[in-house]
Amino acid sequence: MNSRDRVQLALNHQEPDRVPFDLGGTGLSTIHVTAYQNLRRRLGLPDLEPRVAFVAEQLVLVDDDLAQHLQTDVRPVLPGTTSSFAYRYRDEGDYRAYTDEWGIGWRMPKEGGFYYDMYHHPLARADSLDQFKNYPFPNPLDEDRFAPLRAQAEAAAAKGKAVALAGPCAGIAEVVSWLRGYEQYYIDLALNQNYVATLLDRLVEFKSAYWERALAEIGHLVDVVVEADDLGGQNAPLMSPRTYRTLIQPRHRRLFSFIKEQAPVKVFYHTCGAVRKLIPDLIDAGIDILNPVQISAAGMDLRGLKQEFGRDLVFWGGGVDTQGVLGTATPDQVRAHVRQNIEALAPGGGFVFAAVHDIQANVPPENILAMWETWQESGQYS
Repeated sequence: MNSRDRVQLALNHQEPDRVPFDLGGTGLSTIHVTAYQNLRRRLGLPDLEPRVAFVAEQLVLVDDDLAQHLQTDVRPVLPGTTSSFAYRYRDEGDYRAYTDEWGIGWRMPKEGGFYYDMYHHPLARADSLDQFKNYPFPNPLDEDRFAPLRAQAEAAAAKGKAVALAGPCAGIAEVVSWLRGYEQYYIDLALNQNYVATLLDRLVEFKSAYWERALAEIGHLVDVVVEADDLGGQNAPLMSPRTYRTLIQPRHRRLFSFIKEQAPVKVFYHTCGAVRKLIPDLIDAGIDILNPVQISAAGMDLRGLKQEFGRDLVFWGGGVDTQGVLGTATPDQVRAHVRQNIEALAPGGGFVFAAVHDIQANVPPENILAMWETWQESGQYS
Protein backbone atom coordinates (compact mmCIF):
# COMPACT_ATOMS: atom_id res chain seq x y z
CA MET A 1 0.00 0.00 0.00
CA ASN A 2 1.48 3.34 -1.02
CA SER A 3 0.77 6.72 0.52
CA ARG A 4 -1.94 7.67 -1.92
CA ASP A 5 -3.80 4.41 -1.32
CA ARG A 6 -3.49 4.97 2.42
CA VAL A 7 -4.82 8.54 2.29
CA GLN A 8 -7.67 7.65 -0.05
CA LEU A 9 -8.84 4.89 2.28
CA ALA A 10 -8.77 7.32 5.20
CA LEU A 11 -10.66 9.92 3.16
CA ASN A 12 -13.32 7.32 2.44
CA HIS A 13 -13.69 6.49 6.14
CA GLN A 14 -11.90 3.18 5.95
CA GLU A 15 -8.97 1.92 7.97
CA PRO A 16 -5.72 1.58 5.98
CA ASP A 17 -2.61 -0.16 7.35
CA ARG A 18 -1.81 2.90 9.47
CA VAL A 19 -3.04 6.41 10.09
CA PRO A 20 -1.70 8.62 7.28
CA PHE A 21 0.89 11.17 8.41
CA ASP A 22 1.17 14.71 7.11
CA LEU A 23 3.93 17.21 7.68
CA GLY A 24 4.31 19.66 4.82
CA GLY A 25 1.44 18.43 2.66
CA THR A 26 -0.39 21.75 2.87
CA GLY A 27 0.35 25.29 3.93
CA LEU A 28 -1.79 24.61 7.01
CA SER A 29 0.18 21.57 8.15
CA THR A 30 3.80 22.45 7.58
CA ILE A 31 6.52 24.00 9.76
CA HIS A 32 8.14 27.34 10.48
CA VAL A 33 11.58 27.81 8.97
CA THR A 34 13.27 28.10 12.38
CA ALA A 35 11.83 24.84 13.73
CA TYR A 36 12.53 23.18 10.39
CA GLN A 37 16.22 24.03 10.45
CA ASN A 38 16.49 22.85 14.05
CA LEU A 39 14.80 19.56 13.18
CA ARG A 40 17.11 18.93 10.24
CA ARG A 41 20.16 19.51 12.46
CA ARG A 42 18.78 17.19 15.14
CA LEU A 43 18.34 14.44 12.54
CA GLY A 44 21.80 14.99 11.06
CA LEU A 45 20.41 15.89 7.64
CA PRO A 46 22.47 18.08 5.29
CA ASP A 47 22.28 21.84 5.61
CA LEU A 48 20.02 23.04 2.79
CA GLU A 49 18.75 26.50 2.03
CA PRO A 50 15.14 26.26 3.25
CA ARG A 51 12.47 26.97 0.67
CA VAL A 52 10.05 29.41 2.28
CA ALA A 53 6.89 28.85 0.27
CA PHE A 54 4.40 30.68 2.50
CA VAL A 55 6.06 34.03 3.00
CA ALA A 56 3.80 35.76 5.52
CA GLU A 57 3.99 32.88 8.00
CA GLN A 58 7.60 31.95 7.08
CA LEU A 59 6.60 28.33 6.40
CA VAL A 60 8.72 25.94 4.39
CA LEU A 61 8.35 23.33 1.71
CA VAL A 62 9.53 20.13 3.38
CA ASP A 63 12.46 18.68 1.43
CA ASP A 64 12.33 15.15 0.07
CA ASP A 65 14.98 13.77 2.40
CA LEU A 66 13.07 14.84 5.53
CA ALA A 67 9.75 13.72 4.03
CA GLN A 68 11.27 10.31 3.35
CA HIS A 69 12.77 10.08 6.83
CA LEU A 70 9.43 10.90 8.46
CA GLN A 71 7.39 8.74 6.03
CA THR A 72 4.99 11.53 5.17
CA ASP A 73 2.06 10.61 2.96
CA VAL A 74 1.06 13.92 1.35
CA ARG A 75 2.83 16.34 -0.96
CA PRO A 76 1.67 19.86 -1.83
CA VAL A 77 1.11 21.24 -5.30
CA LEU A 78 1.38 25.03 -5.31
CA PRO A 79 0.50 27.54 -8.02
CA GLY A 80 3.26 29.78 -9.28
CA THR A 81 3.72 33.49 -8.77
CA THR A 82 1.97 35.44 -11.50
CA SER A 83 3.82 37.30 -14.23
CA SER A 84 2.59 40.65 -12.89
CA PHE A 85 3.79 40.13 -9.32
CA ALA A 86 7.07 39.56 -7.53
CA TYR A 87 8.00 39.84 -3.88
CA ARG A 88 9.76 43.18 -3.48
CA TYR A 89 10.91 43.77 0.06
CA ARG A 90 11.41 47.28 1.37
CA ASP A 91 13.00 48.80 4.42
CA GLU A 92 10.56 50.55 6.78
CA GLY A 93 12.75 51.45 9.72
CA ASP A 94 12.42 48.64 12.25
CA TYR A 95 10.49 46.52 9.76
CA ARG A 96 10.99 44.61 6.54
CA ALA A 97 7.86 44.93 4.44
CA TYR A 98 6.19 43.97 1.18
CA THR A 99 2.86 44.38 -0.60
CA ASP A 100 1.13 41.29 -1.98
CA GLU A 101 -0.71 40.96 -5.29
CA TRP A 102 -3.98 42.03 -3.65
CA GLY A 103 -2.49 45.33 -2.47
CA ILE A 104 -2.32 44.22 1.18
CA GLY A 105 0.75 45.44 3.10
CA TRP A 106 2.74 43.07 5.33
CA ARG A 107 5.70 43.74 7.62
CA MET A 108 7.95 41.85 10.05
CA PRO A 109 10.22 43.26 12.77
CA LYS A 110 13.86 43.05 11.74
CA GLU A 111 14.84 42.07 15.26
CA GLY A 112 13.11 39.05 16.73
CA GLY A 113 10.38 38.81 14.11
CA PHE A 114 8.96 35.41 13.18
CA TYR A 115 6.15 36.39 10.79
CA TYR A 116 4.87 39.15 8.56
CA ASP A 117 1.74 40.81 9.92
CA MET A 118 -0.79 42.79 7.90
CA TYR A 119 -0.67 46.52 8.44
CA HIS A 120 -2.26 47.99 5.30
CA HIS A 121 -5.77 47.06 4.13
CA PRO A 122 -6.52 48.67 0.77
CA LEU A 123 -10.30 48.82 1.21
CA ALA A 124 -10.26 50.01 4.81
CA ARG A 125 -11.64 53.44 3.90
CA ALA A 126 -13.95 52.37 1.07
CA ASP A 127 -17.47 53.68 1.62
CA SER A 128 -19.37 53.06 -1.60
CA LEU A 129 -20.50 49.85 -3.31
CA ASP A 130 -18.76 50.90 -6.53
CA GLN A 131 -15.40 50.83 -4.75
CA PHE A 132 -15.97 47.17 -3.86
CA LYS A 133 -17.22 46.31 -7.33
CA ASN A 134 -14.31 47.98 -9.07
CA TYR A 135 -11.34 47.23 -6.84
CA PRO A 136 -8.79 45.51 -9.13
CA PHE A 137 -8.31 41.80 -8.43
CA PRO A 138 -5.31 39.78 -9.67
CA ASN A 139 -5.75 37.70 -12.80
CA PRO A 140 -6.88 34.19 -11.78
CA LEU A 141 -5.89 32.79 -15.18
CA ASP A 142 -2.37 34.16 -15.44
CA GLU A 143 -0.37 31.43 -17.20
CA ASP A 144 2.40 31.54 -14.62
CA ARG A 145 0.00 30.32 -11.94
CA PHE A 146 -0.42 27.04 -13.77
CA ALA A 147 3.05 26.51 -15.23
CA PRO A 148 4.46 24.49 -12.28
CA LEU A 149 1.38 22.43 -11.42
CA ARG A 150 1.84 19.40 -13.65
CA ALA A 151 5.49 18.81 -12.80
CA GLN A 152 4.77 18.99 -9.06
CA ALA A 153 1.77 16.66 -9.29
CA GLU A 154 3.55 14.12 -11.47
CA ALA A 155 6.58 14.10 -9.16
CA ALA A 156 4.31 13.40 -6.18
CA ALA A 157 2.45 10.69 -8.07
CA ALA A 158 5.71 9.05 -9.09
CA LYS A 159 6.55 8.72 -5.39
CA GLY A 160 3.13 7.26 -4.65
CA LYS A 161 2.11 10.27 -2.57
CA ALA A 162 -1.31 11.79 -2.09
CA VAL A 163 -1.61 15.25 -3.66
CA ALA A 164 -3.04 18.35 -2.00
CA LEU A 165 -3.60 21.18 -4.48
CA ALA A 166 -3.41 24.69 -3.04
CA GLY A 167 -5.59 27.55 -4.17
CA PRO A 168 -4.53 30.97 -5.46
CA CYS A 169 -5.18 32.78 -2.17
CA ALA A 170 -6.75 32.35 1.26
CA GLY A 171 -10.46 31.65 1.63
CA ILE A 172 -13.20 33.90 0.36
CA ALA A 173 -14.20 35.31 3.75
CA GLU A 174 -10.61 35.62 4.87
CA VAL A 175 -9.57 37.65 1.83
CA VAL A 176 -12.52 39.99 2.41
CA SER A 177 -11.36 40.56 5.98
CA TRP A 178 -7.79 41.19 4.83
CA LEU A 179 -8.82 43.68 2.15
CA ARG A 180 -11.14 45.52 4.50
CA GLY A 181 -9.27 45.15 7.80
CA TYR A 182 -10.60 43.11 10.67
CA GLU A 183 -12.37 45.83 12.63
CA GLN A 184 -14.21 47.20 9.62
CA TYR A 185 -14.98 43.68 8.34
CA TYR A 186 -16.84 42.77 11.52
CA ILE A 187 -18.71 46.07 11.44
CA ASP A 188 -19.67 45.25 7.85
CA LEU A 189 -21.02 41.85 8.87
CA ALA A 190 -23.55 43.71 11.00
CA LEU A 191 -24.14 46.96 9.12
CA ASN A 192 -22.83 46.75 5.55
CA GLN A 193 -23.60 43.25 4.38
CA ASN A 194 -23.89 44.36 0.75
CA TYR A 195 -20.20 45.28 0.82
CA VAL A 196 -19.27 41.82 2.10
CA ALA A 197 -21.60 40.06 -0.33
CA THR A 198 -20.14 41.93 -3.30
CA LEU A 199 -16.58 40.95 -2.46
CA LEU A 200 -17.55 37.35 -1.63
CA ASP A 201 -19.27 36.96 -5.00
CA ARG A 202 -16.26 38.37 -6.81
CA LEU A 203 -13.97 35.99 -4.93
CA VAL A 204 -16.13 32.98 -5.79
CA GLU A 205 -15.79 33.95 -9.45
CA PHE A 206 -12.04 34.45 -9.06
CA LYS A 207 -11.55 31.10 -7.38
CA SER A 208 -13.86 29.22 -9.72
CA ALA A 209 -11.84 30.39 -12.70
CA TYR A 210 -8.63 29.15 -11.06
CA TRP A 211 -10.01 25.79 -9.93
CA GLU A 212 -11.59 25.09 -13.32
CA ARG A 213 -8.30 25.61 -15.12
CA ALA A 214 -6.10 23.90 -12.52
CA LEU A 215 -8.29 20.79 -12.22
CA ALA A 216 -8.66 20.51 -15.98
CA GLU A 217 -4.89 20.11 -16.13
CA ILE A 218 -4.14 17.87 -13.15
CA GLY A 219 -7.45 16.91 -11.55
CA HIS A 220 -6.80 13.21 -12.18
CA LEU A 221 -3.71 13.42 -9.97
CA VAL A 222 -5.26 15.45 -7.14
CA ASP A 223 -6.78 13.98 -3.99
CA VAL A 224 -7.75 17.10 -2.06
CA VAL A 225 -8.11 20.79 -2.82
CA VAL A 226 -7.36 23.25 -0.06
CA GLU A 227 -9.69 26.05 0.99
CA ALA A 228 -9.25 28.08 4.17
CA ASP A 229 -11.09 30.70 6.21
CA ASP A 230 -10.73 31.35 9.91
CA LEU A 231 -14.23 31.36 11.38
CA GLY A 232 -13.49 30.70 15.04
CA GLY A 233 -11.88 32.36 18.03
CA GLN A 234 -10.61 30.68 21.17
CA ASN A 235 -14.02 30.48 22.84
CA ALA A 236 -16.66 30.86 20.14
CA PRO A 237 -17.21 31.39 16.41
CA LEU A 238 -16.20 34.82 15.14
CA MET A 239 -19.72 35.34 13.82
CA SER A 240 -23.12 33.91 14.63
CA PRO A 241 -24.27 30.79 12.77
CA ARG A 242 -27.06 32.94 11.35
CA THR A 243 -24.55 35.39 9.83
CA TYR A 244 -22.52 32.51 8.40
CA ARG A 245 -25.65 30.94 6.88
CA THR A 246 -26.83 34.25 5.44
CA LEU A 247 -23.64 35.62 3.92
CA ILE A 248 -20.92 33.00 3.59
CA GLN A 249 -22.49 29.56 3.39
CA PRO A 250 -24.34 30.16 0.07
CA ARG A 251 -21.03 31.23 -1.51
CA HIS A 252 -19.19 28.29 0.03
CA ARG A 253 -21.82 25.92 -1.30
CA ARG A 254 -21.55 27.41 -4.77
CA LEU A 255 -17.75 27.27 -4.79
CA PHE A 256 -17.39 23.78 -3.31
CA SER A 257 -19.99 22.24 -5.59
CA PHE A 258 -18.28 23.84 -8.59
CA ILE A 259 -14.92 22.39 -7.53
CA LYS A 260 -16.37 18.89 -7.23
CA GLU A 261 -17.92 19.17 -10.69
CA GLN A 262 -14.41 19.60 -12.14
CA ALA A 263 -12.73 16.48 -10.68
CA PRO A 264 -13.33 13.68 -8.12
CA VAL A 265 -11.58 15.53 -5.29
CA LYS A 266 -12.30 16.10 -1.62
CA VAL A 267 -12.61 19.62 -0.21
CA PHE A 268 -10.11 20.20 2.60
CA TYR A 269 -11.37 23.13 4.64
CA HIS A 270 -9.27 24.93 7.22
CA THR A 271 -10.73 26.99 10.00
CA CYS A 272 -9.10 27.55 13.35
CA GLY A 273 -10.90 27.99 16.61
CA ALA A 274 -14.10 27.03 18.39
CA VAL A 275 -16.24 26.22 15.36
CA ARG A 276 -18.31 23.31 16.64
CA LYS A 277 -21.54 25.32 16.24
CA LEU A 278 -20.69 25.90 12.58
CA ILE A 279 -19.67 22.34 11.68
CA PRO A 280 -23.17 21.18 10.59
CA ASP A 281 -23.39 24.19 8.29
CA LEU A 282 -19.91 23.56 6.90
CA ILE A 283 -20.85 19.95 6.15
CA ASP A 284 -24.00 21.20 4.44
CA ALA A 285 -21.87 23.62 2.41
CA GLY A 286 -19.89 20.68 1.04
CA ILE A 287 -16.66 20.31 2.99
CA ASP A 288 -15.25 16.80 3.32
CA ILE A 289 -12.24 17.46 5.56
CA LEU A 290 -11.90 19.67 8.63
CA ASN A 291 -8.51 21.10 9.54
CA PRO A 292 -6.74 21.87 11.91
CA VAL A 293 -9.17 20.53 14.56
CA GLN A 294 -8.09 23.01 17.23
CA ILE A 295 -8.53 20.87 20.31
CA SER A 296 -7.48 23.69 22.65
CA ALA A 297 -10.51 25.77 21.67
CA ALA A 298 -13.85 25.63 23.46
CA GLY A 299 -16.11 22.75 22.49
CA MET A 300 -13.53 21.01 20.31
CA ASP A 301 -13.30 17.78 22.32
CA LEU A 302 -12.00 15.09 19.98
CA ARG A 303 -14.13 12.20 21.17
CA GLY A 304 -17.25 14.31 20.94
CA LEU A 305 -16.34 15.58 17.47
CA LYS A 306 -15.63 12.06 16.24
CA GLN A 307 -18.88 10.71 17.64
CA GLU A 308 -21.04 13.52 16.31
CA PHE A 309 -19.41 14.25 12.95
CA GLY A 310 -17.12 11.32 12.18
CA ARG A 311 -19.47 9.81 9.61
CA ASP A 312 -19.49 13.01 7.56
CA LEU A 313 -16.06 14.54 8.14
CA VAL A 314 -12.45 13.51 7.86
CA PHE A 315 -10.33 15.07 10.60
CA TRP A 316 -7.00 16.26 9.22
CA GLY A 317 -5.08 17.52 12.21
CA GLY A 318 -5.86 17.20 15.90
CA GLY A 319 -2.75 15.07 16.38
CA VAL A 320 -0.98 17.39 18.80
CA ASP A 321 -1.87 20.78 20.24
CA THR A 322 0.65 23.34 19.01
CA GLN A 323 -0.85 26.06 21.21
CA GLY A 324 -0.28 24.61 24.67
CA VAL A 325 1.60 21.32 24.34
CA LEU A 326 4.03 20.86 21.47
CA GLY A 327 6.17 23.92 22.15
CA THR A 328 6.27 23.82 25.95
CA ALA A 329 5.59 20.29 27.25
CA THR A 330 8.20 17.62 27.90
CA PRO A 331 8.68 14.87 25.31
CA ASP A 332 6.91 12.39 27.61
CA GLN A 333 3.95 14.74 27.98
CA VAL A 334 3.84 15.11 24.19
CA ARG A 335 3.77 11.33 23.82
CA ALA A 336 0.89 10.89 26.24
CA HIS A 337 -1.06 13.70 24.58
CA VAL A 338 -0.55 12.33 21.06
CA ARG A 339 -1.51 8.83 22.15
CA GLN A 340 -4.87 9.94 23.51
CA ASN A 341 -5.61 11.99 20.38
CA ILE A 342 -4.92 9.04 18.08
CA GLU A 343 -7.15 6.84 20.24
CA ALA A 344 -9.96 9.36 19.84
CA LEU A 345 -9.73 10.01 16.10
CA ALA A 346 -8.30 6.88 14.45
CA PRO A 347 -11.09 4.27 14.84
CA GLY A 348 -12.94 3.64 11.59
CA GLY A 349 -10.61 5.75 9.46
CA GLY A 350 -11.44 9.32 8.58
CA PHE A 351 -8.25 10.64 10.19
CA VAL A 352 -5.03 12.07 8.77
CA PHE A 353 -2.50 12.75 11.51
CA ALA A 354 -1.07 16.26 11.55
CA ALA A 355 -0.30 18.86 14.16
CA VAL A 356 -2.98 21.38 15.03
CA HIS A 357 -1.97 23.97 12.43
CA ASP A 358 1.64 24.61 11.47
CA ILE A 359 4.51 23.71 13.79
CA GLN A 360 5.72 26.98 15.25
CA ALA A 361 9.19 28.46 15.56
CA ASN A 362 9.54 27.72 19.28
CA VAL A 363 8.97 23.95 19.05
CA PRO A 364 12.08 21.96 20.00
CA PRO A 365 13.04 19.10 17.68
CA GLU A 366 12.84 16.64 20.58
CA ASN A 367 9.12 17.32 20.88
CA ILE A 368 8.56 16.95 17.14
CA LEU A 369 10.29 13.58 17.25
CA ALA A 370 8.30 12.55 20.33
CA MET A 371 5.14 13.34 18.36
CA TRP A 372 6.35 11.37 15.35
CA GLU A 373 7.55 8.36 17.34
CA THR A 374 4.20 8.12 19.11
CA TRP A 375 2.38 8.28 15.79
CA GLN A 376 4.54 5.36 14.62
CA GLU A 377 3.78 3.36 17.76
CA SER A 378 0.09 4.14 18.15
CA GLY A 379 -1.03 4.85 14.59
CA GLN A 380 -1.10 1.25 13.35
CA TYR A 381 -4.41 -0.38 12.49
CA SER A 382 -4.70 -4.06 13.36
